Amino acid sequence: MNASRLIHLVAHRGNAIEYPENTLPAFSSALDLGVRFIELDVQLSKDGVPVVIHDQLLPRTTGLPGSVFDHEAAELCRMEAAERQRFGDRYQGVQLPLLRDVLALLKGHPEITLFIEIKRESLRHHGHDHVVSQVLEVLKPWRSQCVVISFDLVAIHRARLLAQAPIGWVLDDCSDHSRLKCEALQPEFLFCDHHKLPASGRLWQGPWRWVIYEVRELPLALTLAERGADYVETMAVRELGAALRGLSAGQ
Repeated sequence: MNASRLIHLVAHRGNAIEYPENTLPAFSSALDLGVRFIELDVQLSKDGVPVVIHDQLLPRTTGLPGSVFDHEAAELCRMEAAERQRFGDRYQGVQLPLLRDVLALLKGHPEITLFIEIKRESLRHHGHDHVVSQVLEVLKPWRSQCVVISFDLVAIHRARLLAQAPIGWVLDDCSDHSRLKCEALQPEFLFCDHHKLPASGRLWQGPWRWVIYEVRELPLALTLAERGADYVETMAVRELGAALRGLSAGQ
């Protein structure tokens, strides 16, 4: 098996097994573990500020009712995001970060790449032009280290036009129709949940690099590498990272 393709490990919402997802402690932990690629999710607040959170709705991560769209950024960044259903009181006081707060972690780390996923709910609520322009404005000082990704083709196409920067398309499926769209767009990265891949066979070949997510176990990562994956994305950063390092050391 060729494990050399698996040097690329992406931290899915940071080290989100051990810390509340999409929070500064989760991202800092991933950096401390030596991960060079980090994925995060962005929604826009009521006043159009990029906030790092996966869900439009607040209850799962904050325990509070309502939506991101109900609150201005100043309110959101004071909210606890401790995922108490998973962690109890362990991370009491951990707050929702703004995108600019996470980008500040890149200072002194030119080797780090952030994959910034723009969520569909914000695109529908605020409009493509507003969301994409706001995200690009915030990441402007760090643009060389950022890749804008989304399930939404219009959003990433607009990001490419405005920023002249690499983009990633997150696939809903691996249908022939999606492949035709991919070949037309030619994104630099293709993201896909491993559950949505065909059961076997090589992944589509092209100028893009494959990032396969929801991967937690080494055997699956190795199988994906053989099929053409370039990156595996996981919340289990410590465990899978150690397994991959051990494999490389044994070669």
